[in-house]
Amino acid sequence: MDYQLFAFDALYPIRQWLNGLDVRNTTMAHFICRTVPVQCPFERDICLFGRKIAHIPPLCKLNPLYEEVVGLRFRALCYLADECGEDVRCYC
Repeated sequence: MDYQLFAFDALYPIRQWLNGLDVRNTTMAHFICRTVPVQCPFERDICLFGRKIAHIPPLCKLNPLYEEVVGLRFRALCYLADECGEDVRCYC
């Protein structure tokens, strides 16, 4: 029996909307680049008295919309660099 027929993705409309967003506005592109972090903000080293005692791994890949949000940030960076000719090093 093919279980893929019964699979339902409740986030499919949001995924489609994020993938369909076309970045054609510098204000929106700057907002996206400022809002979406370059790396996972949850990754941490826990230190006690100057010694690393634990490490919290990046958890962003657990986000079901991670790939779409990172793709949107990439499109915004490409728009700023390619179309507007701006220096995007400040977002890296």
